[in-house]
Amino acid sequence: MFTIEHEFDSTVVTLVDEGEDTDTPHLNEDVIINAFAGCVTLEQWDPRTDQVHKITLSPAQLRDLTAALNLPEGIYRSHPKGG
Repeated sequence: MFTIEHEFDSTVVTLVDEGEDTDTPHLNEDVIINAFAGCVTLEQWDPRTDQVHKITLSPAQLRDLTAALNLPEGIYRSHPKGG
C-alpha cells in the first residue's frame, strides 16, 4: 500500500509494508519519499537505533534508478536529455 500527498514544495509518497510477501517474516518500517524540484529524499525509521535514516538522490540518480529497475544485470551510463 502507498499514499501520495501534495505539499507546498514537494510530493510525499509513503510506502507501507503490509506483510503480503511470504518470504519476509516481519514488517519493515514505512518508507517516506519526498520529491522536491532539485532532489528526492527517502526516509525510514530504524527501531534498533531509534533514528530516521535519510538518503538524498539527485534528479539524475533518480532517473538512473528508475531505468535500472527495468534493465538486466550489467553496467550502464545514462545520457543527458537531448544527448
